[in-house]
Amino acid sequence: MAYAIMERSPRFQWLFSLALLLLTELLYRTYDPIAPYEKGPANFGAWVDLLVMGKINEGHWVFINFLPTAVHTIWGVICGKLLLSGKNPKNMLTTLLIWGMTATAIGYGMDFFGLTPIIKRIATSSFTMVSGGIAILTLVFFYWVIDIRGYKQGWLRIFSVVGTNSILIYLIAETFGRLLFRMAEKIVGSTYMLGMGIPLSWILLFISLSILFALWYITYFLDKRGFYYKV
Repeated sequence: MAYAIMERSPRFQWLFSLALLLLTELLYRTYDPIAPYEKGPANFGAWVDLLVMGKINEGHWVFINFLPTAVHTIWGVICGKLLLSGKNPKNMLTTLLIWGMTATAIGYGMDFFGLTPIIKRIATSSFTMVSGGIAILTLVFFYWVIDIRGYKQGWLRIFSVVGTNSILIYLIAETFGRLLFRMAEKIVGSTYMLGMGIPLSWILLFISLSILFALWYITYFLDKRGFYYKV
């Protein structure tokens, strides 16, 4: 969806993304007007899973999430094209800041006033707004520090290295990263750490950070040798 409209105007893309969120709201609320976001097999997302796959996914993640989360991709396209536009950096920074603050405020407002709860697993519109807004604000921070202020060394090197091969590291994390986590959880966690009396939550945190460092080192290794993978 993002690719299909990426050559349209930013206004059109914004309106299209908001239409996706509105559609998500209508689908859930029409299916169950009384409790549209009830956990379990009662909500619209779970019904679609049963229709498409014949089962409800573990953890109640739903297939129909592709509709609201496409908004994140569309917003990424809008922000990326803005940064490539060659406009005044401070003006771009201000624009991104307004976008991020507005989306975050609307999302939290929807949850605070009881309109739509923030639920990640079914990607409610409020969650999509909040997470998308925070992502834009994070982009604002690093754009200001690295591109405008010129700080590219020290601790910022950790993040800039990942950015040089962001597509590659994402693909590795979604494939081998998940496999490594499950293997480490069973072998290291169950066999050794649990036997030492270490809480499971600390074990999972340790494994996650270890795998994160291993994946980061791949991007560092490639960056040092000038290897960059692009779509």
